[in-house]
Amino acid sequence: MRAIMVMFDSLNRRFLPPYGNEWVHAPHFTRLARRTVTFDTCYAGSMPCMPARREMHTARHNFLHRSWGPLEPFDDSVPEMLADAGVYTHIATDHPHYWEDGGATYHTRFRTHEFFRGQEGDPWKGQVADPPEPCAHREVRGPLWRQDLVNRQYLRDESDHPQTRTVDAGIEFIEHNREADRWFLQIECFDPHEPFFTYDGYRRHYPAPGAGPRFDWPDYRRVDEPPELVDTARHEYAALLSMCDRSLGRVLDAMDRHDLWPDTALIVCTDHGLLLGEHGWWGKNVQPWYDENIHTPLFVWDPRSGGAGERRAQLVQTIDFGPILLDLFGVEPTPRMAGRSIAPVLAEDRPIHESALFGSFGGHVNVTDGRHVYMRGIVTADNQPLHEHTLMPTHMNRRFDPDELRSAELVPALPFTRGVPVLRVPGAAFGDPASFGTVLFDLHEDPEQLRPVLDDELELRMIRLLLNGMRAADAPDSQYLRLGLPRHGPPGPEHLLARRQHDQYLASLAPLPEPEQFRAVNTALGELLRQPGAAAVLHRELGPVVGHLARSAPTSSLVALARFSPALTHAVLHRLDELLAEQGEP
Repeated sequence: MRAIMVMFDSLNRRFLPPYGNEWVHAPHFTRLARRTVTFDTCYAGSMPCMPARREMHTARHNFLHRSWGPLEPFDDSVPEMLADAGVYTHIATDHPHYWEDGGATYHTRFRTHEFFRGQEGDPWKGQVADPPEPCAHREVRGPLWRQDLVNRQYLRDESDHPQTRTVDAGIEFIEHNREADRWFLQIECFDPHEPFFTYDGYRRHYPAPGAGPRFDWPDYRRVDEPPELVDTARHEYAALLSMCDRSLGRVLDAMDRHDLWPDTALIVCTDHGLLLGEHGWWGKNVQPWYDENIHTPLFVWDPRSGGAGERRAQLVQTIDFGPILLDLFGVEPTPRMAGRSIAPVLAEDRPIHESALFGSFGGHVNVTDGRHVYMRGIVTADNQPLHEHTLMPTHMNRRFDPDELRSAELVPALPFTRGVPVLRVPGAAFGDPASFGTVLFDLHEDPEQLRPVLDDELELRMIRLLLNGMRAADAPDSQYLRLGLPRHGPPGPEHLLARRQHDQYLASLAPLPEPEQFRAVNTALGELLRQPGAAAVLHRELGPVVGHLARSAPTSSLVALARFSPALTHAVLHRLDELLAEQGEP
């Protein structure tokens, strides 16, 4: 047995022809669906990138205990377990987060690994002088933006592109090892993650953008662009997806050329999707995890069960990716693994899960039964208590700083840490559950998630599923407290939130504030922070987020930044405007 996983980042299933799309040029995804089993009810779990990869290694949810970070010393790792069982494991990837502080323990679990530089502001090419700034539509133009402009100067030909080089390396591995047995190859492409940088040969499949600014890297914020600019971004994403489709076709060609199908499994998957204007948002992380972001494509070929060209309806999840790989090579999962092999689904469409949890650290905690989606918000606006549980205190691209660690406590082992105590550290949330509130959807009746359901009996059922999942995942006490749920015993009417927070959810959908309504908060944030009185007001009223905004968007006003968070409501902006006016500033 051999296995190949082809993984794309930020793959929105609604852009794929096997899932009903009729305008994206992706013939090799159609070809893939003819050679594999297509899953209709696959959900991601812990969000975003590295939390999802921790799930793939450990077959456990990450988001209830910690945010973005490395594998922990007590973690299982499927690639490492395969290697220990005599399976040769190799990864070829251009995903830059593997080489940052918060991802540095993942690729080294493979026996060998290759990395190709240049994606999304990867600190690759050094250039002291600022690169030319294009006429582009983007609010936040920080270091990633600048570095990406530098890197693009070295990616003028498709053969130079890190996606191309990643797939080249994967095919080289296949060519070199096609006669060998018991190997696992992971070909992991960062694309179609933003920025949507590709070449004219793929853009030709879509309407050419107008004479306006370049728009291939939307900020993670509310949509306020005219429809034609929204279409531009969607077409740029589709063009990059068409490039991914060609890469997929090259892998399928290699499998055909060497007749690998009888004894080689193939998994084509993603970590999550991406909002491209749906629900009035770009990107991910701020808003709840809507269907376009969390309901993911999955294609699997298992030569033991066949099923080419068939579809499966049963619920599966990211935590199941590791167990099916172990199953393929006859390696037993550990007792700590919550995921299950999808082999019964492949063979007979037999259920393996009643429900699936998903979410990001400190955000909504969500559950689906495959039809209904329940997004549980928080009971108090401060979203407390919230704690990281880790022995690897590392964020995406930096270590925890001393201020964060001064409150750290060494607490007893959690059920899955193999008797090892962990640090408990005050945490900061991904997302904004306070602004959005609790919401429930029926995807059969409302697949676009436009009409929240207010049904107390259904909500209680979904709360029971949520609690079952949280308890099975060994969620810490703090999660039950911030969500207002019982640690033990059944939920009751007192735990219902969807009806109580319905207005809260509707308020999050309200139109953006108009700049002419304000005076001081129309001033650039950097200019306000240079004035002592204004700076004191902003730090007092908005807290630590001010520092982040000052670094990433100093030339933007608070009115403009309201597009990034529903927390900057009309009421908050008016209050800040009044307080700044009292300071006599700006």
